[in-house]
Amino acid sequence: MSTEVKTAPRRQQVYKTDNESFPLLEKVKQHGELIAALTSGVLIAIAWTLGHFEHNTTSIVMYLLAFVIGGYAKAKEGITDTIAEKELNVEMLMIFAAIGSAIIGYWNEGAILIFIFALSGALETYTMNKSHKEISSLMGLQPEEATLVVNGLERIVHVSSLQIGDAILVKPGERIPADGKLLKGDTNVDQAAITGESIPVRKSLGDDVFAGTVNLRGSITVEVTKPNEDSLFQKIIKLVQSAQSEKSPSQQFIEKFEGTYVKFVLIAVGLMMFLPHFVLGWTWNETFYRAMILLVVASPCALVASIMPATLSAISNGARRGILFKGGVHLEQLGNLKAIAFDKTGTLTKGKPVVTDVIVSDSIDHNEFLQIVSSIENQSTHPLAQSIVNHAKTNGQKLISIDGIEDMPGYGVKAIVGETQWLIGKADLVGKEAVATFKNGIAKQLASEGKTIVYVKSGEDIAGILALKDVVRDDTVSAISDIKDLGIYTVMLTGDGEKTAEAIAAESHVDQHIAECLPETKVNHIKGLISNYETVAMVGDGINDAPALATANVGIAMGQGTDVALETADVVLMKNDLPRIAEAVKLSKRMNRIIKQNIIFSISVIMLLILSNFFQIIDLPFGVIGHEGSTILVILNGLRLLKS
Repeated sequence: MSTEVKTAPRRQQVYKTDNESFPLLEKVKQHGELIAALTSGVLIAIAWTLGHFEHNTTSIVMYLLAFVIGGYAKAKEGITDTIAEKELNVEMLMIFAAIGSAIIGYWNEGAILIFIFALSGALETYTMNKSHKEISSLMGLQPEEATLVVNGLERIVHVSSLQIGDAILVKPGERIPADGKLLKGDTNVDQAAITGESIPVRKSLGDDVFAGTVNLRGSITVEVTKPNEDSLFQKIIKLVQSAQSEKSPSQQFIEKFEGTYVKFVLIAVGLMMFLPHFVLGWTWNETFYRAMILLVVASPCALVASIMPATLSAISNGARRGILFKGGVHLEQLGNLKAIAFDKTGTLTKGKPVVTDVIVSDSIDHNEFLQIVSSIENQSTHPLAQSIVNHAKTNGQKLISIDGIEDMPGYGVKAIVGETQWLIGKADLVGKEAVATFKNGIAKQLASEGKTIVYVKSGEDIAGILALKDVVRDDTVSAISDIKDLGIYTVMLTGDGEKTAEAIAAESHVDQHIAECLPETKVNHIKGLISNYETVAMVGDGINDAPALATANVGIAMGQGTDVALETADVVLMKNDLPRIAEAVKLSKRMNRIIKQNIIFSISVIMLLILSNFFQIIDLPFGVIGHEGSTILVILNGLRLLKS
C-alpha cells in the first residue's frame, strides 16, 4: 500500500449542507416563511390601495395571491397533519376562517388573518432555528479529516475511518479530530467548546483529549480511544437533538386538548351560523359574519404556542451554558424538585485522594522519609500509591532507585532500602500496638476526620504515617448552598464508611448523609426519598450510580462521568460544574412561570374576544388582530428564555 507524506497545512473542513455553495439560496430557504409572510403583507397593501381606486378585479387578484403566498406553508402543514393524525388542528381553523371571510366579501380581513398567522408561524420557525444553533455551531467545530500516522508516514483520512488504537498527528492550531489520549508531546488544549473551561488545560503523556478541542502549541500524537460516533463531541450533538424532539407533559396535554377543542369550536361555529338569526333576530349576513369572527377568535393558536417556543428557548439557553437536557419533560420536572441525592466520589469530591498530612517520627528527617516512601510506592500498583508519589514530586522530591518491592496483598508492600526493611500499608502490617501509641494516637484522630491512613515502618520502629483524603470540590459548598436556598433537601449517598461519609457531609454542608451504600441500596434510598418528597433528582458520575439515576425523577450526570451514567441520565452537566444544577432549577422554574403566564394570557384573550363577538362589540379586523397578536406575544414571551 502506497502512502503519501503531506507536510503542508491542510484546511480543517466542517459539515456542510447541499446549499452552502449557494449562500443566497440557503438564506431564502432558511427565511422562506418570513419572506412569504412579508410578501403577503405587501400584496395586501397593494390590494387595499387598488380597492380605493375601484380596481376591484385587480384588487381581488392581489388578495388571492396574498392568500396563496402567505397561507401556503400553514395550509400544507394543516392538511398534511390532519390526514396523518386524522384530527383537525388550528391551521385548518385558520384556513376555514380565511375562506369564510372571502366568501362574505371580507377579502381584506381574511388576507390580514393569513398574513398575521404566517408571521406568527415564521416567528415560531425562528425559535426552532435558534434552538438548533448550538448543534450547527458544534458541528462546525469538528474536523472531517485527520492525519493518520502509520509506520512513521502520514496520510489524510476521514475521521469516520479512524479505529481505536490509531495514532493521529495534530499540529499547533488544529482541532483534535477524535477522542483519545496523548501518545507523544505535551501541549495546552483549549477545551472551551466541550467543557466550558475558559483557561487552556495542560496535557502531557497519557492525558485524555477530546474531539473538537484546539491544540494550542507543539505537534502532538494522539492515540484514538473511541470511534467517531461515540466521542464526547458526538454525544453532545445527540443529546441536544434528542432534547429538541422530546415534548414536555404540558406540551403533550395541549396537543391532545387541541384536537378536542377544534371539534368543539367547529360545532359552536356551525350553531352560530343559524341560531342567532332565529333566536336573536340577526340578519343572515350578520349571523355568518359573527360565525366567521368566532372561528377566528376561538382558535387556540396562542394556547398551542404557549409551550413549545418557551421550552425550546430554555433548552437552547441551557445548552449554551453546558447544561444539556434530554427533553422538555426533564426540564419541566427540575422546577418541581423537592430533594436531590448526590453521589460522593467524583461528584461532591474530586474523585482522587490527595495526601493531606505527613507525620514522621523524631528519629527521621521529613524529606528523607517522603523520598524513600514515594520511591517505594512508585513501584506499587495500589490506587493510593500514585497519590503519594504525586505529593512527593509536588514537594520537590526526586525519586531514588529501589531494587524491588514485595507486594503483600491485602496489607501493603515491603522493600529493602540500604540494609533497612521498610513496610508500608495497613496498621496490621506494622503492628496495631505501635500505631496506637505513635505520636499520642494521632492516627485515630485523623481517621475520625474521614481520612485513609497509610502506616510506614522502618526497621523495628514506626517511621511515620500519611493521611489521604478524597477532597471536596472547590465549588461544592457554594453549589449546595444555592440548592438549599431554593428550598431543596440535599442528601449524600456513598459506599464509604460512616466516619468518612460524616466528614465529607460536614464539609459539603448537605442536610443528610447515608453511608455504606451499594448500587441496589442507593436505588432503595432514592425510592424512599421519592415517597417522602415526590420529585427527586440524583446526581452521579459512575457505573454504580446508573441504577439510581434511572430510578430518580430526574437523573443528572457529570459530563466527565462514565458512558453508562451519561446514557442513563436525563440531564448532563458538560462542564462538571455543580453550581449549574441550581442554575438549571432556576431556568426550569422560570420556564414554568412563563408557560403559565402564556396559558393564562391566551385563555383570557380567547374568552374576552368570544364575549366581545357575541355582544357585537368587535369586528373581524380587530378579532384577527386580537387573536393573532396574542399568538405573537406568547411566542415573544417564550423567546425571553433565550437570554441568561
